[in-house]
Amino acid sequence: MARVRTLACCGVLLAAAPAAWALPSYDEVRAAHRPSETLVLSREGEVLQRLRTDASVRRGEWVALADVSTALRTALVLSEDQRFYEHSGVDWAAVSSAAWGRLWHQRTRGASTITMQLAGLVDGDWQRGPGGRTLVQKLGQSVAAQVLDRRWRKDQILEAYLNLVPFRGELVGIDALSRTLFGKAAHGLDAREAAVAAVLVRAPNAAPARVAQRTCALLEQLQKQRVDCEALALFTESSLQQRQWPAADGVAPHFARRVLAETGAPANGSLRSTLSGPVQRQAMRSLQQHLRELQGRNVEDGAVLVLDNATGEVLAWVGSSGALSQAREVDGVVALRQPGSTLKPFLYAQALAEKRLTAASLIEDSSAHIPTPGGLYIPQNYDRRFKGWVTVRTALAASLNVPAVRTLAMVSPDAFFEQLRALGMPLRESGGYYGYSLALGSAEVQLLQLTNAYRALANGGCWRPVAAAQLAAAAGPAPACRNALDARAAFIVGDILSDGNARAPTFGTDSVLATRFWTAVKTGTSKDMRDNWAVGWSQHYTVGVWVGNAGGAAMHGVSGSSGAAPIWADVMAQLHAQRASRAPRPPAATPQRPALLRAEVRYGPDPATREPLAAARSEWFLPGTQQALFALESNAATAASAAQGRILRPVAGTIIALDPDIPPDRQRLQFAAQRPGGDARALRWWLDGKEVARGAHWAWLPWPGRHRMELRDARGAVLDSVGFEVRGAGVR
Repeated sequence: MARVRTLACCGVLLAAAPAAWALPSYDEVRAAHRPSETLVLSREGEVLQRLRTDASVRRGEWVALADVSTALRTALVLSEDQRFYEHSGVDWAAVSSAAWGRLWHQRTRGASTITMQLAGLVDGDWQRGPGGRTLVQKLGQSVAAQVLDRRWRKDQILEAYLNLVPFRGELVGIDALSRTLFGKAAHGLDAREAAVAAVLVRAPNAAPARVAQRTCALLEQLQKQRVDCEALALFTESSLQQRQWPAADGVAPHFARRVLAETGAPANGSLRSTLSGPVQRQAMRSLQQHLRELQGRNVEDGAVLVLDNATGEVLAWVGSSGALSQAREVDGVVALRQPGSTLKPFLYAQALAEKRLTAASLIEDSSAHIPTPGGLYIPQNYDRRFKGWVTVRTALAASLNVPAVRTLAMVSPDAFFEQLRALGMPLRESGGYYGYSLALGSAEVQLLQLTNAYRALANGGCWRPVAAAQLAAAAGPAPACRNALDARAAFIVGDILSDGNARAPTFGTDSVLATRFWTAVKTGTSKDMRDNWAVGWSQHYTVGVWVGNAGGAAMHGVSGSSGAAPIWADVMAQLHAQRASRAPRPPAATPQRPALLRAEVRYGPDPATREPLAAARSEWFLPGTQQALFALESNAATAASAAQGRILRPVAGTIIALDPDIPPDRQRLQFAAQRPGGDARALRWWLDGKEVARGAHWAWLPWPGRHRMELRDARGAVLDSVGFEVRGAGVR
């Protein structure tokens, strides 16, 4: 019988030996280690964000043995394998003691060494199953442990064991344990913490009281003196409840999720991105600082995006204001928002390219009545004032709404819709759906899409998507360029948006948008001041900023120039602290595209003041559109004189639809009349039976309903009357 048992054991050993000899090397085990978190690095190599990408376990970085505290190494060997440095993988003395104890039904310490446990961790053949290990597994594990001990050094065995052993719950490896329970790296563990960690190796799922009891016994062994077990129990139970290692940590959480979604988690646990560490941190600081200054104005969210003009690489991606926000998980860079006036540069660029306008053209900033299927669309300016005849340069730089709507009427909403799509802004609805309000940014776009479209202006109309190649270093070649805009029109728009004098009628001469170096910039504000923007470019960078509330609540008195513009200017200043930005040169001529022309222009007189409508200047023109004099036709100022004591605006039967994109209290209906040969100051305006104003002009705050306006003279005689209707919400 003994001979049979011996032969059986030999057969088992022969069966287990091949698998045991196939164990991986130390280098292979370390190379196969995969943290459960991915580190997103900056282009400079700094860690910008740590993001959990493996939900099955919490596993940290591989920790070298030299970076593990001496206290933990000592506690682990004392708890698990006291003769670790003496045996050759199997502690035969412990095996004999365990066998003798089982024979006499006595509880003894297990005979499994650190090396044997490591064999089970690196090779699944020797792992313990739900019913324990089979005889083949036990013998195979012993053979494998001896193979490991011959091939690996002791320090390699202990290091691999500390990095692979499960501790408690989902925690695997000493890095995850020390950071989760104790909030520190493994090299900082003290004697108490080391004792808790060593006990968890043997009893990972034990109750806190049981862990505390064993920890106290181990610590007394280590220190060879009595320990306050009650205090240690409180410490142990508190530590086991800690979760000090968050799933994500860093300064670029939204970007990290984006780049990993596009490129996938890297095998080595770290990904070098295109982000610049200094630029990312400065953009975040600037956003948070400025939002703190706006406290009390009901604004808590914002986003900043910085793109490299030449490569399209993302240098900064700040998706939210972090702790200042109640919706910090919302990524403001890709959230859909109404862009307001920031769409106007593309509209004017299209009109210039189609030779419908020039930068020197005159366009009227006055009350406009545009027929639509729902009634008359009457756009308004935010300052409630009209500036009369202005140049296209002034209309765009000063962000006048009525000229933009008049320009869209020339281009058509459908054509402008297609232009925006070509620039990477796939609007949800059609051009006809948005109508003329599209000129004022009634559609919804992402800050990412809008900023990249402005980058196309910086690159002479050449548009490329922001793809994986612009997010992760060495992710692949950049996408091909698509000519989305005429390069000459893009140049003229950039020249206008960099013109501080043209911007002055709305923003003043000391605007925050006036940088010390060359930049072109446009601000925008959506309806009810829910969103405001500042987007612009320099020679090297394009920067986009959005400020608002993630939930869509309106801000209080925050416009594009006071909300987003200071952040934009601050980020631009940091980018150019040591780098110049020079004005671009006009695009070179090609066989298909003649060069731009620069010509002197002058303007005819204003019929009311007899002063020139604009100052003479040198202006850029597409070939064939240049002219030396811009003036109103001689009959433009006298066309209304044919009316004898009549109401000129509005006409009878007018339906006024209040613009949903402009706060109701900022909209005015303009009434105009003329009485040639008589004193216009004697005219009286009577609305619904009450006198409301005197003179030839009056601006009324519209109120929904059907109304009748009468024009009377000083004696009360009715000269003219019109009926009209106002639709939409009124002002409360």
